[in-house]
Amino acid sequence: MFMYILIRWLMSALMLLVIAEVVPGISISGWYAAIIAALVLGLLNALVKPVLLFLTFPITIVTLGLFVFVINALLFWFASSFLDGFAVTGFWAAFFGALLMSVFSSIISLSTKSK
Repeated sequence: MFMYILIRWLMSALMLLVIAEVVPGISISGWYAAIIAALVLGLLNALVKPVLLFLTFPITIVTLGLFVFVINALLFWFASSFLDGFAVTGFWAAFFGALLMSVFSSIISLSTKSK
């Protein structure tokens, strides 16, 4: 179990480095910043995101679930606001970065569940 968490954490850091190369407006200074950013994003998604989803449930229903993308982008942007070496310049960069992070995480989850 510990090894699985460690591999997921390192894969998330690698994904952040790739996303920083692909999406304009996102920059990461190196591996150390990517590892810390992956940790903070994981903690935010585990602790803060469920509360935000609960509080914004009515608007999420009205938008047929699309508001979840906005929540992901805001958490991505929020994480960059207090981490050195991880910068997101605007909402759209955060939106596309969070979208790519979600897609990559889903692919990794699917590939690890099949084994």
